Amino acid sequence: MSHGYETGRLDLPFVGIATFAKSPYQPDWSKIDADVAILGAPFDFGTQWRAGARFGPRGIRDASTLFSFGHAGAYDHEDDVTYLADTRIVDMGDADIVHTDTEGSHANIEKGVRAILDAGALPVVLGGDHSINIPCVAAFSDQEPIHIVQIDAHLDFVDERHGVRNGHGNPMRRAAERPWVTGLSQVGIRNVSSTAKEGYDDARKMGSDIVSVRQFRIMGVEAMLDRIPEGKRYYLTIDIDGFDPSIAPGTGTPSHGGFLYYEVLEFVDGLSKRGEIVGIDLVEVAPDYDHTGTTSILAAQILLNTIGRIFENQAEQ
Repeated sequence: MSHGYETGRLDLPFVGIATFAKSPYQPDWSKIDADVAILGAPFDFGTQWRAGARFGPRGIRDASTLFSFGHAGAYDHEDDVTYLADTRIVDMGDADIVHTDTEGSHANIEKGVRAILDAGALPVVLGGDHSINIPCVAAFSDQEPIHIVQIDAHLDFVDERHGVRNGHGNPMRRAAERPWVTGLSQVGIRNVSSTAKEGYDDARKMGSDIVSVRQFRIMGVEAMLDRIPEGKRYYLTIDIDGFDPSIAPGTGTPSHGGFLYYEVLEFVDGLSKRGEIVGIDLVEVAPDYDHTGTTSILAAQILLNTIGRIFENQAEQ
């Protein structure tokens, strides 16, 4: 009996293997042939309070299948653009994480990002806690200089605390120390932070521009973009707690007063027109704190829309 099915496999979102957006799986990191390569970094030993971001890559991949209906690209009627129609994405799986071994785990993440860069693809890394940004930025040591754009509730500019230099409170300090990092735009920083006043003073001395959510809203997206050096190579790091916990409760250190979805999307869209986004990580999704799955869906949605706009806006430039 015929049910009118299309020929071939349907592969609907709720069936099959949950690679990112149902993209092809490429376990051989020497054979990456794509525009974008997804790397999981399920490391959360850098957390200072609630752990669980080690399951972020699985949660984000699972949520991303919601957006994999099989038609070519994703049509946005407001922009009258079909995004992702010709963008080749592969999923490399995860970097090897060795429990309690920060140095070894970070080295494996860096190796994965370097493999993506060697292949000429855009690295998109799924955390993991924010310390995974440290090996991601380290992988750019032999690339042209980058400007860091951070969306986050927390400054993450601690130099050293209790002897720890590579936890999730340290990554922006470590980035600022890199000679290939030309500056930082730290956006969404608010309320009581994990960084003391000395860290803020150091950040500004080392080239950071720090903007809160309230300051962002007062000035607007265009004025915020004007503060970012134009025509640069941007590395975008998105901490999911940059969003308000009303829409992103699944994270270890939620902070009220955060961004909503379109604020970040419009900012990232403008950033991709202002220069070239050459690397992305999205961190601190801890799915077990959000049984609705909304946080993982938000992460997948902002990543797919960011990737779509990067390649659409590059084609127009």
